[in-house]
Amino acid sequence: MANSTHHKTDNNTQTWGVLGSYTETKFIRLRSGTQAFAWAGSAIFVGWAIVATAILLMDSIGSGSLRDQAEREQRLYEDRLNSLSTERDQRATELRAAQERFNAALQQISVMQSELLELEDRRKELEKGIDVIQATLRRTMKERDAARQETEVAMAQLEGSAAEAAGRNSRDSDDTLDFLTAALQSASSERDAMAALAAEAKFTADEIAHEKRLLEEKNDAIFSQLEDAVNVSIEPLDKMFSNVGLSTDSVLSAIKRGYSGQGGPWTPLKFSTKGEGPDPDSARANGILERLDRLNLYRIALEKTPFAMPVRGSYRYTSGFGPRWGRMHSGADFAASHGTPIYSTADGVVTHAGWLSGYGRLIKIQHEFGIETRYAHLARIRVKVGQRVSRGDRIGDMGSSGRSTGTHLHYEVRIGGKAVNPMTYIKAARDVF
Repeated sequence: MANSTHHKTDNNTQTWGVLGSYTETKFIRLRSGTQAFAWAGSAIFVGWAIVATAILLMDSIGSGSLRDQAEREQRLYEDRLNSLSTERDQRATELRAAQERFNAALQQISVMQSELLELEDRRKELEKGIDVIQATLRRTMKERDAARQETEVAMAQLEGSAAEAAGRNSRDSDDTLDFLTAALQSASSERDAMAALAAEAKFTADEIAHEKRLLEEKNDAIFSQLEDAVNVSIEPLDKMFSNVGLSTDSVLSAIKRGYSGQGGPWTPLKFSTKGEGPDPDSARANGILERLDRLNLYRIALEKTPFAMPVRGSYRYTSGFGPRWGRMHSGADFAASHGTPIYSTADGVVTHAGWLSGYGRLIKIQHEFGIETRYAHLARIRVKVGQRVSRGDRIGDMGSSGRSTGTHLHYEVRIGGKAVNPMTYIKAARDVF
């Protein structure tokens, strides 16, 4: 078993037992200097450990304090920034208010300057007027003085000849006075008569002006009602033709080319204006007539466009336009009882009336604007090729001829040979009518 013992020896030497066993013990002898050096090293190491531990503790405490202080300073900084931001916003608001007040003051100054300029112009005009008045007064005073002198001379001359002419002028004065009195009475009577005529004429003129104003208001109300009625009638028609992809301008142009006669109820009014433009009422009337002419052209176009239903009364809509059973179904199917009347949906010319492959008994009608309608699977055809038909004419009877699974009408609309959805036309007309 190992042990260590400490023995005091002579010659300033201490013995330290370091190694031991069950059979023997070995001792290490150290000198005093070595022992002192070892004690000193141990003391230095312990002191260093204490100092290092203290430093670490102080750093830890100091770092915690610094972190808290940094957080406090950051919060103070953020509070300061917020206060500065608030103060900046207040200053910006005050600046905008000051700018607005400055702009208002500038406007007031501008107005005052304009008024001052106007006052200055008026002052100059008044000065010129005063100068003219003063010149006129001076001239008038001179003329007055000259007239006074002439009057004094004339009075002196008249005093000398007054006595001589007194007798002779007395008789002439009486005759002149009588003549003047009669003339004044006649002029007074004529003046009163003219005044009465003027008053009557003014009253009549006021009545005419009042009637004219009432007539203008009545005409304006009539024109407004007519314009509203025409616009209300035309706008749905414009929308109806646009919804089916037809250009309204092209449709109306085509109708005009087909009806190029002169005159008629919607011909614009023409008045002699002696080189001047038409008056407002004539312009409004012509505008209404133009829109009525457009409405009339739409009426004609409606008859020539397949907006009507080919079947009337009771029927079932069994199939629509589009893909069906892996193939394109180019029309719409309407089912009803056998022999149900089939009607033309627009004015046109029959181009086919007979059997055609899967269509069975088929009627083709060519309409205006490149539109064609087809009526298939008929039981009976009632028209011939080349025959002109009108909208609503009965052209056949419903059946089940050709490739058909039951009694129905297969109805197609084609533009330029290309099939389009016929329900587009039917729904567009249904929305309007």
